[in-house]
Amino acid sequence: MKPIHFSRTGIALLALTLFTALPAAADIQFRVRKMTRNDVPLGKGQCDIRLQVDDQVEVSVRRDMVSVRKLSGQEARDDGSECNSPFPDRDLQDFHFEVIERRNEIRLVDEPSRRNDFTTLVAIRDSASGFGRYHFRLSWAMTALSEAPRREGPPDFPRGDGDRRPGDGFVWNNATHFGGPGRGGSTLSGHGSQRLLDATVDIDRGGRIQVSFRTDTGRPITFSGTVIARDGDTLKADVVADDRMLRLRGPMYLTLRGREDIDRIALDATNGQDTLRLNWDRERDRR
Repeated sequence: MKPIHFSRTGIALLALTLFTALPAAADIQFRVRKMTRNDVPLGKGQCDIRLQVDDQVEVSVRRDMVSVRKLSGQEARDDGSECNSPFPDRDLQDFHFEVIERRNEIRLVDEPSRRNDFTTLVAIRDSASGFGRYHFRLSWAMTALSEAPRREGPPDFPRGDGDRRPGDGFVWNNATHFGGPGRGGSTLSGHGSQRLLDATVDIDRGGRIQVSFRTDTGRPITFSGTVIARDGDTLKADVVADDRMLRLRGPMYLTLRGREDIDRIALDATNGQDTLRLNWDRERDRR
């Protein structure tokens, strides 16, 4: 079925009134599985929400959780929903809502924003008998800030030594080495993209860090700098690309798993003219 595109849809007041006026019933909630296919372009986040729906429901998507509120008919069923990354809960850029498959009516009721805690609300009305299949897609531009995890709020990273209060300065006192396979990509404005493979991370006791990625071109990408803050399991480092011609610099976020394992690395760097965006995920052990 030919995709139907909605790039910037306003709030549908008529649909909101119609759907919320109906009696509510029990909700269902499920966590979206991690996408295994690799056909999504580098630097793009994507969630494909697939449901079997009977009659009328409201669907809300936040991070990697989907809640379906039944307004009438039978309870909806997940039909293979998947995301390549949790939906951002901040720094949302280039948001798109797209209907891929439908039997009857589906519409975007409320776009994600700071006002609604970055929750997408979609209304579905299936007037035919039995269950109908509905598939809608949420997509966005992945940035280092949008992909870095948070708990209660955005990481409260200090900007520098002058921003620290006495007694809470960040100190890194463990030498750390990590090396392992993974996958990701980097995009340099005006120069295209490349795939990232293995990553190596070294942090010395003074907080100096070096991060290197093996690429599909055979030429590694290396960054060096200093770890400047930690928020839970996320480290923030100020790094510079080891390319003296470009001199790209910016914040790098490294998500830890345990003491020395790295799960995710994200970076936005610039030299004032060129911009580099990088995202890498560790490859999980297969049993």
